[in-house]
Amino acid sequence: MPETIPFSDRGRGAQVLLAAVVPFVFGAIVGLVLGVSAVAYWILSAVAAIGAVLAGLEHPDARSGALRGLLIGAVYGIGLLLAHAVAGTHAKVSLGSVPLLVIVIDAIVGAILAAFGGWLTGRRAEG
Repeated sequence: MPETIPFSDRGRGAQVLLAAVVPFVFGAIVGLVLGVSAVAYWILSAVAAIGAVLAGLEHPDARSGALRGLLIGAVYGIGLLLAHAVAGTHAKVSLGSVPLLVIVIDAIVGAILAAFGGWLTGRRAEG
């Protein structure tokens, strides 16, 4: 497996880009797609989930991966909801009765997925 650059070894600009800008922009893209196609929304959501695991791989353990996942999940959810609101389209997938909970759910799911990535890195370092 190729080595990843630890998140802590990246410059501050790269950290901001990877932990805030990329999740926000990708969430915004998903938010726009939300009003166009349910299938495309779920495909992009799967890509985001894979991205969370990959982000976790840049961390030495599950805990630090989870903290990053919490942040990127929340930022992703904020981008999604803001872009969807600006687009003004009808969601093709239900956002539930309290759409703001999407941010909390995305943060929790992001934390779990990135924690898994961090756990994998920790296991690789042990063995």
